[in-house]
Amino acid sequence: MKLLSVFIVTYNSAPLLRFCLDSLRAQTLVADLEVIVVDNASRDESVAIIRADYPEVLLIVSDVNLGFGNANNKALEIATGHYLVLLNPDAVLPPDALAKAVEHMEENVDAGMGGGLLQDPQGNWQPSARLFPSLLNDGLTISGLAYHFAGSRFFGRFDRTWANPLTAEAVDWVPGAFAIMPRHLIVQISLFDPRFFLYYEEVDLCRRIHKAGFKVYYWPDLVITHIGGASSETVDELAFSSSGKQLTLWRMRSQLLYYRKWHGLVYSWLVKALEQGWHGLRGRLNKNSSPAKAAESKRIVQLWQQAWQDTQGGLNSPKQPW
Repeated sequence: MKLLSVFIVTYNSAPLLRFCLDSLRAQTLVADLEVIVVDNASRDESVAIIRADYPEVLLIVSDVNLGFGNANNKALEIATGHYLVLLNPDAVLPPDALAKAVEHMEENVDAGMGGGLLQDPQGNWQPSARLFPSLLNDGLTISGLAYHFAGSRFFGRFDRTWANPLTAEAVDWVPGAFAIMPRHLIVQISLFDPRFFLYYEEVDLCRRIHKAGFKVYYWPDLVITHIGGASSETVDELAFSSSGKQLTLWRMRSQLLYYRKWHGLVYSWLVKALEQGWHGLRGRLNKNSSPAKAAESKRIVQLWQQAWQDTQGGLNSPKQPW
């Protein structure tokens, strides 16, 4: 049995995979960790790289794309670690990161999950500790108020952009790009809800961690370099959101699944209506001045209707892979 089991889910991750795996080889706790990679039917050289150059990795190759959550669930089936670590293939850890993470977990017996400070390769801070999604938080984000008034404790509430990123806190949830969890808790509450193919699965997990009486911590001395969205860039047949690299339809489906599970049917419909209403207005205002923006808004309204139908109002997950 190892101290740590590190889960990495790959999907066409070859360009960045070596940096991630090399950073794990350089960990001060390298002798106490096992690395489990689940490959989601990559079309690139991800599997070949691991087989040729990283024989210590426990590799699971799926012939279909299982999605993020279900691939991690597959890794859990063979993991032996006392602590479980989620790590994106486009993330790089400093040599002492896992040792520090274990120290924090052992110092905080109420910790159900811990995350660190995510930054891009230029050292710019990425959202690393967030509030749970809500109708209010969605509205502030969609309207742009969260961006324009990022320093406000109210308007910047969702991504906590008002907070000092160097202050450790107990928070609602942390992104799955890097997270550490005690195995005993995950055995108790399970890892990821299999209905979430992509997006919102870590939010749902953090909800269940809180419900079980544990806390989610943000520890900024754990600094993770994270490229972000690298695997999503390889999926080009669906529309992307203009403000990020999420696959828009998949985001909407998962959003509805999450809200229906935790807030019910009416709340889920209100979330859909909020974004549809905003983009309906945006489309009309930009019809003549900016046809491209108007077309984008029209497409988002249509995708929301499709997501609602696909999930039966957030009740069921469409057949996977999405």
